[in-house]
Amino acid sequence: MSLREWTFLSNHAHVLICIARDPDSRVRDIADQVGLTVRAVQRILVELEKAGFVEAERIGRRNHYAINLDGPLRHPLEEGASIRNLLRDLVEPKQLRAVAIRPPKSSS
Repeated sequence: MSLREWTFLSNHAHVLICIARDPDSRVRDIADQVGLTVRAVQRILVELEKAGFVEAERIGRRNHYAINLDGPLRHPLEEGASIRNLLRDLVEPKQLRAVAIRPPKSSS
């Protein structure tokens, strides 16, 4: 068995890493980086959006993605850890600040 047959992170985590590094990534580019089909990446993005981990904003012909860095990891063994904790060592701090979902401005 070669070492490349499995990884420590899921495809969902790999998609998040791609978005964190380049929030204007095209689905095709994410698919190429992660090693998945475009359709698989689209499915993962829909799941991440429905779960509240990712927001997509259409700008022209492309999407701009933002990540809920305070979203909790989902497995019981990861209790208390957030998306921010996961990405902290894999993405530059400047990139994390740029991709974070901004809280809505209060209307006071």
